Amino acid sequence: MAEGSDTTLTADIKSFAGRHGGAKAVIEYVGKRGARIVLVGEDGEWSDQFADGTDVARQACEGAGVEVENAWERELMEQMRPSNDLWRSMARRSMAR
Repeated sequence: MAEGSDTTLTADIKSFAGRHGGAKAVIEYVGKRGARIVLVGEDGEWSDQFADGTDVARQACEGAGVEVENAWERELMEQMRPSNDLWRSMARRSMAR
């Protein structure tokens, strides 16, 4: 399995979902970089992965058995539990403005 391959991406998504009691995904187009897959576990933990395109991202999520949300729904956002590191990082960014 090559690093960054579709097979690896699917396995990583499936692994995350397995560790967190299931997951949902939101796919965001990020230009030339491709697509960002934000995974939100049933326990509130979250992670992100990158794919070469939105089509690749959708296929990887489908292969991993993870439902893709069409947009950021309120319920999904409320389910997320940001880590302390993320809060610190966000505070530094807002203080720097």
